[in-house]
Amino acid sequence: MLLGRSAGVIALLCSLSACAEQSPFLVKNSDGSVSRTASSFQQAEGEASSEIISSLMQRRSLLEEGSIYRQVGEAAITASSRASEAELISAKLRAEAKSKNWLPTIGPSVSLTDLGDLVAGLLIEQILFDNGRRKAEREFAAADVEVAAVNLSIDMNTRVETAVALYSAGLRGDEKAAYLGRAIHQMSEFRRIVSGRVEGGLNDQSDLNVVDSKISGLRTAKATAADSASTARAELQAMTGQRFPDKPQRLDLGTPPQQTAFLDVMKAQAEAERTIAEAKAGRAGLLPQVAAAGNVTSDGSGAGLTVDLATPLGLGTPAALQALEASKEAARRTIGEAEEDSRRTYARQMQRLASYIRQESETASLARASRETYKLFKSQYEAGQRPVMEVVSIYEELIRREQAHIDAKYEVILIQLELSRDMGLLADGNKI
Repeated sequence: MLLGRSAGVIALLCSLSACAEQSPFLVKNSDGSVSRTASSFQQAEGEASSEIISSLMQRRSLLEEGSIYRQVGEAAITASSRASEAELISAKLRAEAKSKNWLPTIGPSVSLTDLGDLVAGLLIEQILFDNGRRKAEREFAAADVEVAAVNLSIDMNTRVETAVALYSAGLRGDEKAAYLGRAIHQMSEFRRIVSGRVEGGLNDQSDLNVVDSKISGLRTAKATAADSASTARAELQAMTGQRFPDKPQRLDLGTPPQQTAFLDVMKAQAEAERTIAEAKAGRAGLLPQVAAAGNVTSDGSGAGLTVDLATPLGLGTPAALQALEASKEAARRTIGEAEEDSRRTYARQMQRLASYIRQESETASLARASRETYKLFKSQYEAGQRPVMEVVSIYEELIRREQAHIDAKYEVILIQLELSRDMGLLADGNKI
């Protein structure tokens, strides 16, 4: 029988290889079934450990455990459709397939005899020497997994940053609207006083118009702040499918450690490794390879060595080899560019953070000073030493400074979120 005759050839070719290893990306359960690992970054036992994936797995969120911000971030991850996770799974399966490329291949063969008869059989081939092409293919597939893993981490950290920023925007809108509501109430009291003075002939109608204009501006600002809060919450609910309680808590992520690699740098490293592996495979494809081949047909079987070229040689082959080497150097330089960009981003964000922290402190101090001045002017007005319009002007300045303090406070939060996002420190790696 054809299968019986092929057994000896298959055994011979398999002896040139080794036994198949366990799947590197799937976990074998105790009952013999196979399932995907709990974390997308989990690496199966026995596979070569990836430094990039291990680093992603070990990263922890800077959001305080048990805080409302942590709840928002986790809800954003849970509700994600996670297309990048599907890409990672696909890359893992491709890498698993490539991890077996050193095993023999079996395929049909059809030949025409001198008598015009077709002879069908099995062609079994085992590559003995290929200038490292198949090894490069395995390296390319492994690097492709790393690229997909970094993309997944970028997507999830960006998603958490967006969700927490939306929640913070809702709180900012509420805080500004609440303060403006109190300001409108106080301005309305000033309007009552000015209106009475106009009726008594002590103030001009223009003073009342000025106060009305200020109240109208405050109402518009309050409506804008309330609309901003409502929009942010509606977007957050559409994103997560949940509504979260309004808990104004202080969110302070601190300064992310500078030694933590930016995700963009890790992605550049993985992409460079993938490009280098691709160049190695391309170079090996321009050089000869040696294989042991066996052919089993109904007329008999045979085995031998073959030497062939995946790509025929030509006058342009030397230039093609040089181009492949140049692509390796270009890939390495992209890492340096990504590192430079990350240093610039870190320096810029740290300067912005320091600026808004200073502004938060300064606006708080200015607001306190304006509050004391307002109290002083109000007491002097009540004592008949100040006109009411001066008190109105001082109170308007107090409102502006209080609003500036609120804005500076939340800008600090946004910058900290952006830095943490770029470093992959908003989502726990073992929960992605």
